[in-house]
Amino acid sequence: MSDSGERKTTDGRPAAPSDDTPGTEGTSKESAERTGGPHSSAQESGADAAETGMGPGRGGEVEQTTDQDGTAPEGGTRTAPAARDRQGMFGVRGSGDTSGFGGLRLPGYAPAPAERPYGGWFDEFADEFAEALLERGIPRGAVEQVTVDRGEITFYVQREHIVEMCRTLRDDPALRYELCSSVSGVDYGADVDRRLHVVYHLLSMTFRRRIRLEVVLDVDDAHVPSIVEVYPTADWHERETWDMFGVIFDGHPALTRILMPDDWEGHPQRKDYPLGGIPVEYKGAEIPPPDERRAYS
Repeated sequence: MSDSGERKTTDGRPAAPSDDTPGTEGTSKESAERTGGPHSSAQESGADAAETGMGPGRGGEVEQTTDQDGTAPEGGTRTAPAARDRQGMFGVRGSGDTSGFGGLRLPGYAPAPAERPYGGWFDEFADEFAEALLERGIPRGAVEQVTVDRGEITFYVQREHIVEMCRTLRDDPALRYELCSSVSGVDYGADVDRRLHVVYHLLSMTFRRRIRLEVVLDVDDAHVPSIVEVYPTADWHERETWDMFGVIFDGHPALTRILMPDDWEGHPQRKDYPLGGIPVEYKGAEIPPPDERRAYS
């Protein structure tokens, strides 16, 4: 350390500022917080959520507080999925199940809606996002719920607005989500209303921030507009989601199967698909699905 207080290396050159030097975080925003840092108390779940009074929503209840006009503070409302326990990987009863998943027990979980302040950079982003949507004439109700869980923020959005919402996130200079890194599907099972979910993972390479958009669909009307025109990387991701879950992406340039044969019937990752998969044929022998194999113990 010199008399002036400037830190120097052993060869006399000025040393680089340490990580705790004010104003050195982030690449494009001085106040940008590194991805993965601590965020909102609303992300607590399970036992932690019980302590904070933010446990999972009960099926059929509106999950977010609304204004007098019925619009939530972050825009819109959504109905909480029914929480239920998962038992076994294949719903096996009384068989050998040599796969080892027969005794699987998982509690049902539905993340609670977040409340302000979210924490970290989430509040700043939510304000900028809401302002950008307003400028483009997208109604507040297009966002059905905001959830902060496990250090990630998720916006449940109406499918009619998904394309313009993605375009806003990509083009607005305060947001700049240049990359859609993944489009995937989830099926919560036949006893859940609007059981199909389409999940979009977006990355801002400028601000080093990740968010998630989620669209909820009914299995009898599994249509959602394609976002390929906004994010070309979504092309094969949407094809895979169609192949595995049967979600139809309207406007996709070539919505064909990508994993299964073209003449395959059904969508293998739906919960109503035959349990345990299909038999595997190998050199004249037929190997039954795991839930039909005999036990060897």
